[in-house]
Amino acid sequence: MEPWIIWLIAAVLLLIIEVLSTMVWTLCLAIGCLAAMVASLLGADVAWQLVTMAVAAILSFIFIAPRFRRWLHKPHADGNREDRTGMDALLGRKATVTHEIRRGELGRVRIDGDSWQARAPGTDRDIERGEQVSVTGYDSIILTVK
Repeated sequence: MEPWIIWLIAAVLLLIIEVLSTMVWTLCLAIGCLAAMVASLLGADVAWQLVTMAVAAILSFIFIAPRFRRWLHKPHADGNREDRTGMDALLGRKATVTHEIRRGELGRVRIDGDSWQARAPGTDRDIERGEQVSVTGYDSIILTVK
């Protein structure tokens, strides 16, 4: 089997691992394999292919990995981080009141099509249906809004 085919297969396998795991270093190794494949197609011997692979992988780790990590962990436009899950993902989100929230009582709000019970402690007025509120916390499955 031709060496460039082996480098191509290695790059594809590493890219599959990267997609499944997002472990940035596998992306860098895949880039190194693609560089070694190019070196092989240009007629370089195996030693130079390995050197090309190592240099390209190290350079991609130095220059590409930090950008890739920032992209993976960038916050949403509304300030939430992508890596929040469950109830924590609702903190800071905007919600629309669907059932009036009276002082000291529960009402309902809608976020992304889901209806939640909500309370608004510390408010001196009722929050009318249709108003926008912000989620500030939660207790079990009841949201705290303001």
